[in-house]
Amino acid sequence: MPVKTKPSFVPGLRVAMLVAALLAAVPVLLGGATASAAQPRTRVILNGDAVPVSFNDGDSFRVLGGTYSGAQARLAGFNTLESHGPVHQWGGWSTKELYVLAKLATKHGRRGIWTCTSDGKTDTYGRMLTFCPDLAESLIRAGLAHVMTIDDAPGNPELIEAQREAQRARRGMWGHGIPPFVLTSLHSVEEDTTGSGTYNRLVSSEDGHSVKWKHTDRYEECATICHIVYTVDEAKLDAVTDAVAADPEVADIVGKLSREDLRQAVLEFAKWRYVTRAIAKARRLELEAYLQAKADAGAFGTQSSAKGSCVVHVPFERRFGGGRAVCLR
Repeated sequence: MPVKTKPSFVPGLRVAMLVAALLAAVPVLLGGATASAAQPRTRVILNGDAVPVSFNDGDSFRVLGGTYSGAQARLAGFNTLESHGPVHQWGGWSTKELYVLAKLATKHGRRGIWTCTSDGKTDTYGRMLTFCPDLAESLIRAGLAHVMTIDDAPGNPELIEAQREAQRARRGMWGHGIPPFVLTSLHSVEEDTTGSGTYNRLVSSEDGHSVKWKHTDRYEECATICHIVYTVDEAKLDAVTDAVAADPEVADIVGKLSREDLRQAVLEFAKWRYVTRAIAKARRLELEAYLQAKADAGAFGTQSSAKGSCVVHVPFERRFGGGRAVCLR
């Protein structure tokens, strides 16, 4: 009699099989038009009181009872993928597969009873900032969310470790590649109504810190925008670092940095075309322009490039309802 053995799985195959099954079995997730308008209720312990909420996606819900009834809550410390349509892409994933993972994050939130706290303060979009550490850890460990802060600071150490464990196991969104940054939001230049500038948000897949990708680009509807990652020649990198350290033009920007910190700043620019945490925020754009001129002059050598994380641009007013953009239908 033949001996029965368990099937062998390569990293990422389990989640790929699950996504494939969902794509075949639940096309309503990808269409949205026939989804029920009724949102299931979930119980959350908010500031010690059990209240009903309705999850809009994996990282936000509307409070339906209690002190904060009617408030839209944004869950802080982590981020799930956009759930308005198949817009994310990186590595070996298709946009539809990552869209299914976004929907799975919403379902994950709806299935639990989570403990959350909030002081009622809101973010720039008017959403009540809320902390749900058990939900955050559960989603991140499942690979259905990633750690995120909105500034230079790394995320919660326990959540970072949960994310690293998920990445090692190639679980969820990490099953077919780990980009250095997850592109979480896009803003075309015409969306700047205050004159403060336009940026896209990149979130480190290593520790969750955010980078503002500032730009003056106008994006067409349904255009795919990607973060580009460049190769680095270590010898060229050291030469540029030495040149920057000796150049009086930027001495007031980099003069107080150690050689190690300066090299790290130059390395980050060489790989991602951004200057981040080693440099004061007010001087980053100056140093980026300076280093870009060196790159244009060939100081970094011949660099090949590849796409990192990508997002399909759809203006907010075209994401929902009967007037949805064609790429979301």
